[in-house]
Amino acid sequence: MTAKEPLRIAVVGGGAAGYFGAIAAAELGASVTLFEKGSQFLTKVRISGGGRCNVTHSCFEPRALAERYPRGSRALIGPFNRFQPRGTVEWFETRGVPLKTESDGRIFPVSDSSQSIIDCLLAAAENAGVTLRTSCGVTGIHSLNTLQRGFELRLANGETFFCDRVLLAGGGCRTTAAGVLATSLGHTLEPPVPSLFTFEIHETWLRDIPGAVAEVEASIPQTNLRERGPLLITHWGVSGPAILRLSAWGARELHAKDYHFSLRVDWLPGLDAQKEIAKRRVESAGRAVSKSPVSPLAARLWEKLVLISGIDPATTWNRLPREQAAALNVNLHRTELPVTGKSLNKDEFVTCGGVRLPEVDFRTMESRLCPGLFFAGEILDVDGITGGFNFQAAWTTGWIAGNAMSAPC
Repeated sequence: MTAKEPLRIAVVGGGAAGYFGAIAAAELGASVTLFEKGSQFLTKVRISGGGRCNVTHSCFEPRALAERYPRGSRALIGPFNRFQPRGTVEWFETRGVPLKTESDGRIFPVSDSSQSIIDCLLAAAENAGVTLRTSCGVTGIHSLNTLQRGFELRLANGETFFCDRVLLAGGGCRTTAAGVLATSLGHTLEPPVPSLFTFEIHETWLRDIPGAVAEVEASIPQTNLRERGPLLITHWGVSGPAILRLSAWGARELHAKDYHFSLRVDWLPGLDAQKEIAKRRVESAGRAVSKSPVSPLAARLWEKLVLISGIDPATTWNRLPREQAAALNVNLHRTELPVTGKSLNKDEFVTCGGVRLPEVDFRTMESRLCPGLFFAGEILDVDGITGGFNFQAAWTTGWIAGNAMSAPC
């Protein structure tokens, strides 16, 4: 390779991390080809956030941001000092995509459409001169000898592609092409298990009130897993931010339990239900217990909690037996729900597991085992809780890899 010839870079995986890495490298003068085995690029970007695309989160302090990652938190502190949500917002807004921050800190395009993000990335790749190849998977990779340097890629259509550097940015599961390529070059993958999933619960009373939402403290007995936040009751069990965060932090522990465990719910965290019950006995003596919910519980959820406490719907506060009052107090703070399985969150397809982090230099995202090989996104054993954090990890690792790959040999 002469000094005038640009570096040839292959990017395997046409998702958020791959696109971001390809654009960063091409804008610095590298000759970049992006390979995607599917027929479309950026498919997860398209469906994320219910089609709105939760681009990132308004957490701008690197250490605090890193704490949102059950796996990879320590490794990401350095990268977040170089490129974090503030950089992501600037990147998209300077390219004509205004973003907005919602009350919970999530950041979306003002258009409320993921197509705005996709169009921006497509235009940036085209302007930078990235060669885009869909329906073109990479089936094999071979590192050339030290004298030659570089890589030989075998494509699904039978072609051979030679390049100086490679970015693997596909999914991290052992069965994905990127995972197979990583292991063929000497890397080890942490076993993949689902993260960000909802809980299946076959309790009739719960399934009778789909759509009910409550601010709760949810925990899993005999573990350290505990989260506060919104819980959504569904036709199949429970979902919502509190549950998704539990699933992320407990991904491996819950997998080991085969997704059969007890979920404990405090429906009134921070409130003394026993005192509230005593107060109601005096102030609402003649009212039916079932018809006078304790704020902020929704009426239909309150009615079910009263019912499972063994209280007749017609019972008034002044005629409420002590045993039933005690049962109500327990259910308000310690409802036990048997979880019998999981369902993947429709807006997220997150797996914990992937390339072991000690095998990667997070200053550049380059392999410590195979010079010229870089990683970004889901192929790494990095995953965040819900709220835009997984996209931010993709933008950050892609940006760092893209900048590092374009540096002279």
